[in-house]
Amino acid sequence: MDNTAWELTASVDTDATLEFAWSYWANVANWNDPPATFELGGPFAAGSQGITRIPGQEPLRWLVRAVSEPDTAAIELELKGAVLLFQWKLEPLTSDRTRLTQRVVLQGENAAEFRPQLEATLASSLPAGMKTLGRAIAEAAANSQDPDGR
Repeated sequence: MDNTAWELTASVDTDATLEFAWSYWANVANWNDPPATFELGGPFAAGSQGITRIPGQEPLRWLVRAVSEPDTAAIELELKGAVLLFQWKLEPLTSDRTRLTQRVVLQGENAAEFRPQLEATLASSLPAGMKTLGRAIAEAAANSQDPDGR
């Protein structure tokens, strides 16, 4: 039985191989969503726990629920009586172009309590964030191919 109360999906295509896009994205040090900062206590693997820090708020603790390198991952954030699940899928479009898709799913008994805030926040920030990520990956991939090694 699907108890999804709300979901939103956004995709972006980037100029990078699947392997490069995965290695860039799976490195939490590359996650850039100011003013939030991110920490991962261990490798990017199922069972590892992370923290998102936003100034003026309590830290948000999350769990890497599942990883299937180099193309899928799920990150779970427990809320009071609800769960916010971030599902990632990376798909090769060509040998040097990759599509990244993020699906955000809100589930649980108290999901309705969180839905208005998530809709207001993520409806614009998720697509914009995906575009920013796509540009960052493409730029990093282009710089890694610099023949001078810079």
